[in-house]
Amino acid sequence: MNMTSITQFDEDLDARGLNCPMPILRTRKAIKPLKVGALLRVLSTDPGSQSDIESFCKATGNELVSAQENGGEFEFIIRKN
Repeated sequence: MNMTSITQFDEDLDARGLNCPMPILRTRKAIKPLKVGALLRVLSTDPGSQSDIESFCKATGNELVSAQENGGEFEFIIRKN
């Protein structure tokens, strides 16, 4: 996982406490209205979201800019392409 620290993003999605498939479904819904180049931050506690977010980005052409894990909480920064 990339460990870059990004503190500014255009949209914030809190998917903590949700289990698969909800974090990825909410991510898809949250990124859809964003403009190209916008950054979406996703917070999740579902360990499966690591592979789900990576797969989502590859399938949709969006860029996974940053992915971090800290004490069972995952943070993803996605750039809409």
